[in-house]
Amino acid sequence: MAETTHEHLERLLAVILAERECAKNMDTAGMNEATREKEHLLEMLRHVQRLDERDRPLAERIRYENRRNAYLFRSALAWIHDTIEFFGKRIAMATYSERGKTIASEVNGRLLSGRI
Repeated sequence: MAETTHEHLERLLAVILAERECAKNMDTAGMNEATREKEHLLEMLRHVQRLDERDRPLAERIRYENRRNAYLFRSALAWIHDTIEFFGKRIAMATYSERGKTIASEVNGRLLSGRI
């Protein structure tokens, strides 16, 4: 028996919620599986021309939950980026010119450069 659009939407919502749990638990294998299933469901739903009025609240919930996931992923990526940037920053003591202005100095990370 062929599944209905409503059943596909319900399954899509379940997959989106499972994807978030996998992300929170850092389960990359589970996230990959959820992504594959989500792509499959979206491919099946791509052919829907008009959504039944009874399915609109479900579609809105799917949109809301999917945006929550997107925000979670974007926030996590920004945090990772900031962390990498923090550890990659070059730390140097201020160097001053004869006029008392700061000048840029080259330092490779936290190691001493050997220059005075």
